[in-house]
Amino acid sequence: MSKATCPLKLPASIKATAARLAKEDGVSLNQWIATAVAQKIGAVETAAAFFRRRAGNATPDDLKRILEKVPDVPPGPEDAIPPDLADGRFRS
Repeated sequence: MSKATCPLKLPASIKATAARLAKEDGVSLNQWIATAVAQKIGAVETAAAFFRRRAGNATPDDLKRILEKVPDVPPGPEDAIPPDLADGRFRS
């Protein structure tokens, strides 16, 4: 496997947390970051492949035709946005 150097600038808090987690895992910070990036790539590529398969041959026009069939009515009580989320920010 060939390796490339990639200078990386991280916020100090993220670097400190990553270093702590790497130490807990018993690996170098470099190895921990490389593994984290590989996991993220795998997740994104898996999700992209899933959505491509799920979409099949569908087009944006197909979606528009489906959405045009949806009745224009307010959501039922079971679909209402809870008051603590209504402004788009979660309040605990």
